[in-house]
Amino acid sequence: MGIIETIKDIFKRGKYVMTTENLTKITDHPKIAVSEDEYNRIRENLNYFAGRFNKVVYKDSNGTVCKRDFNHLPLARTASKKIASLVFNEQAEIKVDDEKANEFIQEQFKNDRFLKNFERYLESCLALGGLAMRPYIDKDKVRISFVQAPVFLPLQSNTQDISSAAIVTKTIKAEGKKQKYYTLIELHEWKKDGHYTITNELYKSDNQKIVGSRVPLSEIYEDLEETVEVKNLSRPLFTYLKPSGMNNKDINSPLGLSIFDNAKTTIDFINTTYDEFMWEVKMGQRRVLVPAQLVKTEFDQRGDKVTVRREFEAGQNVYQQLDGGGIDNPVSITDLTTPIRSDDYIKAINEGLALFEMQIGVSAGMFSFDGKSMKTATEIVSENSDTYQMRNSIVSLVEHSLKELIVSMLELAKAYKLYNGNIPDMEDISINLDDGVFTDRNAELDYWIKVVTAGFGTHAMAIEKVLNVTPEEAMKIESEVHGHTLDEANSERDQTDIDIYGE
Repeated sequence: MGIIETIKDIFKRGKYVMTTENLTKITDHPKIAVSEDEYNRIRENLNYFAGRFNKVVYKDSNGTVCKRDFNHLPLARTASKKIASLVFNEQAEIKVDDEKANEFIQEQFKNDRFLKNFERYLESCLALGGLAMRPYIDKDKVRISFVQAPVFLPLQSNTQDISSAAIVTKTIKAEGKKQKYYTLIELHEWKKDGHYTITNELYKSDNQKIVGSRVPLSEIYEDLEETVEVKNLSRPLFTYLKPSGMNNKDINSPLGLSIFDNAKTTIDFINTTYDEFMWEVKMGQRRVLVPAQLVKTEFDQRGDKVTVRREFEAGQNVYQQLDGGGIDNPVSITDLTTPIRSDDYIKAINEGLALFEMQIGVSAGMFSFDGKSMKTATEIVSENSDTYQMRNSIVSLVEHSLKELIVSMLELAKAYKLYNGNIPDMEDISINLDDGVFTDRNAELDYWIKVVTAGFGTHAMAIEKVLNVTPEEAMKIESEVHGHTLDEANSERDQTDIDIYGE
């Protein structure tokens, strides 16, 4: 179900208050706190991610201005996809300590195919610099809407997080033979009384590039209210996830940077080099000079028009005629083909890729290949690789964002009487993003066995770290393994602490 229908299901139609507001650009809205430069930067990132580049304009040998497609490598897409797959996949485990809350969340995630969808949208988050997730009510279910960077604009923020935001939805409607462009601005704000308010504004335009003038919601959304108040929320209804690192393009902006925002010049260099290489290959086809006397000339006269056709070998396009010579001074067939500088181009591209790897913060060799053998996971961890560090930074942000989403889902469900259990604290939610690509499980297990054997830790501690579960879940697993109750496990743990510290 699309976002239009889902909004209809959440809200009911209300009275429209006529205004005379007109907007040229979305950033002209008085409540939106995003500069035009930041908005343009996001749109530029989208062009890199989509591989949309201007055509190459050049003059041929006759002086005619020509255009051709720009040959490029999908570096932005490849980097975003590869890093997203390292951070998150469908094997991720999300659990809530509260059994009733966990059962509800698992059911909603399963119905919405959340894990599969989040893996895809994480790629967009890394490429465009941010991603918002907003739960909404769809009949008797809670679903998640993914709001990508170009249509998520902050209203208010602090140094830690975005507390209020605008979500933009665009719709095209045919009126006769003309297209009308509608823009719905959904404003999420906190009021002074602590209540959470969603305000909907609809704008209409004849020009796709202009937001237009404000019109009644009923023109598109018959059941949508202009203002809706949601009570008993502890946090915004949306959660905003952005890549790690400071926004050095605008230090006052709460929005995140794309993983390649500081590497665009390098991407341009690599693409330009690749384009020249491809063009040289195309222009480097075999060419020879052929004496005029070896070229067959035919004249085809039709009325006043005479057509001259020269032919050396049928189906060949590799020759050029050379006038001159003769029977007494013949000119031989000369090969004019120039060698393609493939080694130089490939070396330049690999140098660019190595620089690109350094700029986005991954280990050398992730996108380029130097002929060396691949390293094992243990070597990667022991060397504290750049890729491993970068992944850990993103993972911590993803885990926190998912916990916020779960809290918002449960609060929204409780507000609409779809859930009547407890709202868990953040620390009662465990997120396990399997890092088997990097972590040597056997080495980690051996380490914790030695820790427990030496008396420096408990079995529960080892279970918590090796299986990446909460302390409560670790105690429950320990009790099941030893075949005793949880109270007995706690008693044994207390005795172990006495033995270790001598208290």
